[in-house]
Amino acid sequence: MADPAETYTHGHADTNLELEVGDVYALDHAEGSFDVVHAHQVLQHLADPVAALRQMGRVCRRGGVVAVRDSIYRAMSWFPADPALDRWLEVYCAVAEANGGEPDAGSRLRSWAHAAGFSQVHASASAWCYASDDERAWWGGLWADRISSTTLATRALELGVADTADLAAMADAWRRWAARPDAWFAVLHGEVLATP
Repeated sequence: MADPAETYTHGHADTNLELEVGDVYALDHAEGSFDVVHAHQVLQHLADPVAALRQMGRVCRRGGVVAVRDSIYRAMSWFPADPALDRWLEVYCAVAEANGGEPDAGSRLRSWAHAAGFSQVHASASAWCYASDDERAWWGGLWADRISSTTLATRALELGVADTADLAAMADAWRRWAARPDAWFAVLHGEVLATP
């Protein structure tokens, strides 16, 4: 399977794809500019997801679709059990909430879409599963790095919800999890398709 970044970066000359950076609270496009407006793992990081959904609805044409998917962190499940991974989830959620986000955004999407004024909202769910050797190595390595050396770690220390020993123990737990051939991890997502 092609790397999506490569596909977009080295796409064909006849493509009409443009990449832009913008503010989801103030999208720089006219009303009804798009047939589909999609946000993947975005609303969970926002202090005002309803305002973002209103903007997404504004730039979506009548009869178009606003499609949103976000994780439900507290519904994540894994094997084998490990108290340090329980602690990772506790710390992640505490940091997300302190930053103004909602780590269980996926379960709130339908409510937020209604609050944003969408006339029709279809809710669903999906899951990711990390179990193969490659999947475990990637997922475990990703979280080992995030919990020990990114802004997540820095913020956890600033907030006092973890110390350096906690962060190291969580990173080690992720590496242990990834190394186990019988390990398994599932991420539950909430999804909505909404019509302006």
